[in-house]
Amino acid sequence: MSDTNFTAALPPESLHPELSGLLPVSFLRAEAIARIRNGLRPGQQQMADWQSGPLAISAVPGAGKSTGMAAAAAIAIARQYERSSSRRQLVVVTFTRSAAANIKAKIRKFLRDDLSLPQTGFFVYTLHGLALNIANRHSDLSGLQLENVILITPTQSHRFIRTAVEQWIANNPGVYLRLLEGHQFDGEETERLRRQSVLRTEVLPELANTVIHEAKSSGISPEKLREWSKQTTDEYAILSVATGLYEQYQNLMRSRDFIDYDDMILAALHVLENDSARRIEQNQVFAVFEDEAQDSSPLQTQLLEILASDGGYGKARGDEGDEGDNSSLLTPNSSLLTPHSPLPTPHSPLPTPHSPLNLVRVGDPNQAINSTFTPADPIYFRQFCEECDRIERLATMDRAGRSTRIIIEAANFALKWINNQWLATTKTNNKQQTPDNRQVPFRLQTIRPVEIGDPQANANPAPVGRGLELYTPRDIHHTVELLSQRVIELFGEDPTKNSAAILVRENRQGRWLAEALTDVCKEHKITLYDVGERDRRSHVPQEILALLQFCDRPHSPDYLKAALEALVQRQLIPTQDLNALASLPEEFLYPGPLTESQPETVQKAARLCRSLLRARLELPLYQLISFLALTLNYDQAELATADKLAERVNQQIAGNNSMGGMLSALSEIVSSERFEPVETEDSEERYTRRGQLTIITMHKAKGLDWDYVFLPFLHENLIPGRFWVPPQSQFLGDFTLSEVARAQIRATLHEESIIPDVSQAWEVAKNLKISEEYRLLYVAMTRAKLLLWMSAAQKAPFTWSKPDNLQEQAPCPVFPALKRQFPECVVNLAAISK
Repeated sequence: MSDTNFTAALPPESLHPELSGLLPVSFLRAEAIARIRNGLRPGQQQMADWQSGPLAISAVPGAGKSTGMAAAAAIAIARQYERSSSRRQLVVVTFTRSAAANIKAKIRKFLRDDLSLPQTGFFVYTLHGLALNIANRHSDLSGLQLENVILITPTQSHRFIRTAVEQWIANNPGVYLRLLEGHQFDGEETERLRRQSVLRTEVLPELANTVIHEAKSSGISPEKLREWSKQTTDEYAILSVATGLYEQYQNLMRSRDFIDYDDMILAALHVLENDSARRIEQNQVFAVFEDEAQDSSPLQTQLLEILASDGGYGKARGDEGDEGDNSSLLTPNSSLLTPHSPLPTPHSPLPTPHSPLNLVRVGDPNQAINSTFTPADPIYFRQFCEECDRIERLATMDRAGRSTRIIIEAANFALKWINNQWLATTKTNNKQQTPDNRQVPFRLQTIRPVEIGDPQANANPAPVGRGLELYTPRDIHHTVELLSQRVIELFGEDPTKNSAAILVRENRQGRWLAEALTDVCKEHKITLYDVGERDRRSHVPQEILALLQFCDRPHSPDYLKAALEALVQRQLIPTQDLNALASLPEEFLYPGPLTESQPETVQKAARLCRSLLRARLELPLYQLISFLALTLNYDQAELATADKLAERVNQQIAGNNSMGGMLSALSEIVSSERFEPVETEDSEERYTRRGQLTIITMHKAKGLDWDYVFLPFLHENLIPGRFWVPPQSQFLGDFTLSEVARAQIRATLHEESIIPDVSQAWEVAKNLKISEEYRLLYVAMTRAKLLLWMSAAQKAPFTWSKPDNLQEQAPCPVFPALKRQFPECVVNLAAISK
């Protein structure tokens, strides 16, 4: 499929099958639908015109995907009311809970205000929420008894991963010895011990964590992975090692009744193996709409395709008919999951324009920024778009009104320049091969400004200043000076009028910037919001653990200090010398008659600590976490997260209901899991408030926008970054086992003819990372509406864990190209300093 065809507009008449003429809506409702449709852009209108069958929507940043999908969903629900008296529902699926809450509110508004319909007829889920719902309704088939299982999100330091590693080593001493020898080994005992530590604590846990998630999310069983491993011939047998670790992990999870998020998807697919259950689920759904489709994994895609297959409603939609053999409605290469069989390749060709697959997928392959740490890969949505294009079911949303024109031009230039450089480099490195256009970082999909008369208010607004400003400061301290000066100017007249954000590549950069900007923002009454520090809910388990450890051992100076730090952080007690308080716990908590009189600040801290100890004596264990959450004055989201934490811990210690068991469970969650917080519906609003300067990572910024966006520290060592092997594991070679295994698994999933060898797989992994980093920069650039501020300092840290260690750093390669293309946007720093 050509790039031109990929973004070609879909003729409106091709979205109206013959059925549309047979099933007219009422005149008044038709008028309301027309009003909604006329308020949309051409690309959004194509989504609203959908009536049945598959449809792919490729949307550029700022094109109004969520608004278009909400309008299309409301119209589809209205048509379903007219077509049938059945209670079939529309299922809308999106990537995050906050996005789900946002689109749900928009659909309800269209139904209530524009169509005068009940705010029903649809469900909005995250993908995992949908899977859990199906698995829970059919627990006898899914094998998922929620009251008996514990959901975890393990990291490589989790005890199950560590135990799997130790069990594999015990069962495979010969293979382990080969890893220990590496490329060269002289037998020296100190080096042997060092390598053992690296293998046991870093290399093998990382391999296990990567492969388990990659394989399970793609429906690959350990048995199937072992078959694939027989096709590889590398000296370490990397896929074979990974298979062994995967098997050990699965055995541990089953024996302890633990599940992870991939098991939720698998459980739902186990349900859909059953003919009766599948018909029940499909007959409750008239269509599936998916947002952010570029971020779906193969299994998630398979789940949506099965649900979106017509559940046997006869030849005319809305007429009850013989259900017949529903298996024919699955995509041709599908074979439903059995407990020990993997799913086939993640996506199968769509058969005809009148396929019973009622699935609308909206996404942007150019905003795929999760594929290096999740199994999501933009290739799957690209394939879906190509298949839809062949049957004239591909639409485009390439008009975007979010940003001023110069920002759109800069983003379009960056996309094309990166692709050209990529193809030139690939051609140079592979002289005998034609570059593979599927593997370039971006689809050639140009963002276009909206047309005159666009329904969006203030579309493509006038720029502030030059709209695009390119700086080359002396160093990172000079960067802060220039950034502060520009922020003060922009917020000067009316601080509450506009929104602004600083987008960073790493949280460590955000922490450093927050410290550097705090005084400036206080002086000029600008609210500074550091998302990395204040919005991560990971502090909830950590703070609860600190208070519980104190309650368990109040005379420990370390535990007392940790508890006091948590109370200071929550502004429950005044800031003071905590070391002095913690040095003599008994004297602080229970001063005697001869103790020197305590200042009021100390008395306040002591009273609060004593109330915690009293609660420990008076309350049952299962109520302690909730009590501590209330004591810490948690907000609504934090309280919900604390309740989730309490439920998880109480479930885990059911057989060992003691303070020791609770502390052990909490310690493991804090140290070795990514504990998922409970989000609230206003989470995005907190990031984009007017009068606020938000510091946020580029990943977290996806889906948001601000009037002014600052992109400092654009250096080559971070974007696109270096793909390197940690020094401690270089004895294995110039590659990492985990990335090689990931690339080999994906090559097989993508139906490549052979599994790449180690050097080829390492090169594929490197290209995957570089592509994703460039897409991340593109996402960051397209968050800005009125002004995009970009800088690459001449001197910056080699690593942001040591920000004072400055040295010459090359800029991100696209930054000098932007300066050459937009010379009028290059800011003369000499003129500023004068």
